Amino acid sequence: MDSPTQRMIRIGKSSIGLIGVDIALNKALAAEMPIDQAVDFIFRAVKEHNYIPSTMVEKYQEAIGREYRKLLGIHDEKEQGLTIRILGTGCISCNGLQTMVIDAMERAGVAADIEQIHDRDEIWRLGVTSTPALMINGQIKVAGIKPTLAQVEGWIREVSPDSD
Repeated sequence: MDSPTQRMIRIGKSSIGLIGVDIALNKALAAEMPIDQAVDFIFRAVKEHNYIPSTMVEKYQEAIGREYRKLLGIHDEKEQGLTIRILGTGCISCNGLQTMVIDAMERAGVAADIEQIHDRDEIWRLGVTSTPALMINGQIKVAGIKPTLAQVEGWIREVSPDSD
């Protein structure tokens, strides 16, 4: 039997580590459950291994539903703003990429939610095998090399809600 591992999931404005969510997601996917049934199943499984405040149940269920839809290949149109993930082990190149992203955002005049992911399991779950890597709104833009400032700025402008 698989032992549950922790996975970071965006719940509201926070990233929360949930134990057992991967196993539950995969079981729901293998059983080809409809979304509502899958959310209920996954939530109950996750609740066995994690503390979930009663005031946050709905937000957790929304986040679980979003993760399940992603696995099904259904992407939410109402993704909240611009989300940038910098994936890396904390090396000089990875830290330099974060500085570059902030500079590019400043030049483009946009704001974004920036998240650094250092956990190798989480990086691999996102489909990245070499770092540093840059993911913008769930799409991997580069992996294994450090891009130029102009490239990063272009990618940010391309997906920015403020761009024309």
